[in-house]
Amino acid sequence: MTKNLTNKTVIITGASSGIGFSAATLFAKEGANVVLAARSIGKLDELEAELKQYDIGVLKVPTDISKLTDCKNLIKETAKTFGSIDILINNAGYTFQGEFKDVDLKEYDQILEVNLKAPIRLTKLALPHLLKSESARIINVASILGIFPIPTETVYSATKFGLRGFSYALADELADTNVRVCLICPGPVETPFIMDHIDKVHDLVFSTTVSTADEIAGLILKSAKDGRMERIKPGHTGLLAKIGMLIPFLKKLLLPVMIMDGKRRKAKYAKKHKEKVSQ
Repeated sequence: MTKNLTNKTVIITGASSGIGFSAATLFAKEGANVVLAARSIGKLDELEAELKQYDIGVLKVPTDISKLTDCKNLIKETAKTFGSIDILINNAGYTFQGEFKDVDLKEYDQILEVNLKAPIRLTKLALPHLLKSESARIINVASILGIFPIPTETVYSATKFGLRGFSYALADELADTNVRVCLICPGPVETPFIMDHIDKVHDLVFSTTVSTADEIAGLILKSAKDGRMERIKPGHTGLLAKIGMLIPFLKKLLLPVMIMDGKRRKAKYAKKHKEKVSQ
């Protein structure tokens, strides 16, 4: 059944750019009250100004989700302002590319905090409020790398595997409640998350179609409405990823071709991004 989002309260982490920024606009257009959480208050100010045209409630909460105190404050301020929480979108993410032996432990700690511990703690804190909603959603933005791990993204892949496992287990626990748990698993997305560090991104990442932030935000909106457990984009890449994990020799056979294709695609996007930045 399609969920009416009018006057529903939606928390979006990582709202200052990319997928989170796009998702905030889509939910505002649907009439939802939007809670914007990110570290950059300046960018949240810009987004708030844009959302005012939709005649909805907007709350911006400067939040470092790697800190428990900030997570508690986000949930507290949301409940205080709107009286309810209907949808929690765990979108914020962090990575640091490099071979495992070369990356400092502090970077791995941050990846774990932002990508796995923060969604778990925010879900725990928001759940009492979500259970009071007539129809609630927890939407976790994972990654195809949570199905198909690649070199130079070892801990990032681990956190996304963990987030998928957490989501599926929690969905079973909450099956008899009003809360639905949803997963969004995108491949590469043309956002600063990847494009600002494109030289360090493994060629294999670009071996599939690159999505836009608006496309992934659209999947989040669909999941908020219908409660579907998992959406993967591109779908064919998700299927190949699952097959590759089940049949290791096939993965080994395809990797050289995928890396070569990814290298070619990556060069095109790197050139495009460089031209965009220089304008």
